[in-house]
Amino acid sequence: MNEIIYGIHSVQALLIRDPKHFLDVYLLKGRNDRRLQSLVHQLKQAGIVIRMVSRQWLDEKTEGAVHQGIVARVQVEWRFQRNELLKLLAEQDSPLLLILDGITDPHNLGACMRCADAAGVHAVIVSRDRAAPLNATAKKVASGAAETVPLIRVTNLARTLRLLQEHNVWIIGTAGEAPHHLYQSKLTGSLALVVGAEGQGMRRLTRKHCNELVSIPMAGTVSSLNVSVAAGLCLFEAVRQRS
Repeated sequence: MNEIIYGIHSVQALLIRDPKHFLDVYLLKGRNDRRLQSLVHQLKQAGIVIRMVSRQWLDEKTEGAVHQGIVARVQVEWRFQRNELLKLLAEQDSPLLLILDGITDPHNLGACMRCADAAGVHAVIVSRDRAAPLNATAKKVASGAAETVPLIRVTNLARTLRLLQEHNVWIIGTAGEAPHHLYQSKLTGSLALVVGAEGQGMRRLTRKHCNELVSIPMAGTVSSLNVSVAAGLCLFEAVRQRS
């Protein structure tokens, strides 16, 4: 099977990480952008086939998304599974994990992956059901993070939370009605941060299996934040405390 990725960051990240996944690359005719030309030079050095196409062709392939004049056809990458989570827990002294509960928008998934990469998260965990696909849109928004941060899909999120607790991972969920806020919580050690869908929040079973609930202090009139913003705030408070 194969899929497409598009955008300079996504193509560049995969080229650096694992160029053998490329099947071919499609480039907009007449595009002379300096950043794009630098990437094209690297692709040619790696021996990857480049085909010149029209803007209409690229627009159709990406369904009108912002492709920056470059689309790549790649082999579907190997997906991380439950066994990889156990291996990760064994290898890391103090793992930092991000768990997404009910995030169905690929844009939000991509933005969360980008935050996770920036914060040094060891893996992002989502459920197989009610979760956004890691498609070309998510990868474009992730700006290369989809190629660096393991995305682990699990069959049963509640069971996975119990597994993490058995391995001494402290699980903190975000909830607007939590009794204390993020900056009053200890975010060091083995830690998994859970964020739910905007508006709906975490599901009941997910909430039940958290060791602790925290809120993000809000001073304005809005009642909630975009999930990727919330994830970024929580992750970088963890980074601050852990450093």
